[in-house]
Amino acid sequence: MDGRPLDVLEEALRSEVSVRLKDGEEYHGVLTGYDQHMNVVLSPPEETDIPYDAFETPPVEDTTVIRGDNVVVINA
Repeated sequence: MDGRPLDVLEEALRSEVSVRLKDGEEYHGVLTGYDQHMNVVLSPPEETDIPYDAFETPPVEDTTVIRGDNVVVINA
C-alpha cells in the first residue's frame, strides 16, 4: 500500500490491523473508523483465540478508540 496516510487507512478499512503506540503497547483488531487526525477505531476481530479457564468469565472484547498522536505504526 503506497500513498498518503489517510488513503492507506481507507484501503485498510474493515481489515485486521495492529497498531503500535509510542509507549510500546500494541493493539490488534478490525479497523472500523478513522479521522483526519489519524485517530483510529478498532473492533474485535471476528475470531479470537484467547484462552481462558472454563470456570472463568470469557474475556470482554470492546471497541477501542486510539488517539492519533499516540500512534507510531499501523500494520495492515
